[in-house]
Amino acid sequence: MVTVSPVKVMIDVESALKFYRVMAYIVGVMLLVLCVAMVVKYGFGNDTLVAVVGPIHGFLYMIYLVAAINLGLIKARWPVGYLLLVLISGTIPFLSFVMERSVNERARKAIATAS
Repeated sequence: MVTVSPVKVMIDVESALKFYRVMAYIVGVMLLVLCVAMVVKYGFGNDTLVAVVGPIHGFLYMIYLVAAINLGLIKARWPVGYLLLVLISGTIPFLSFVMERSVNERARKAIATAS
């Protein structure tokens, strides 16, 4: 049987949390830019910005999903319902910022109890 020290668990969760937080902010900002691009597309008939920002947001969202799954499923072992909420939060404007705060608090509590 392999045992993992609490210090290693704390370091793993902290590193995964940092990457998740960076991706949550980037995806949140890109989603807001995409919303502005959608207003420009449907309000003014110019779809250039959507054509540029849309694929970038989609690519970054995939990286965000990997970061959230790494943190929530592999490192911190969250309940599935909470993990799904975190994964979906990258598709609803402003929710990624709210969930990032919640995830940070949850991970910090887990790190504190592991030490």
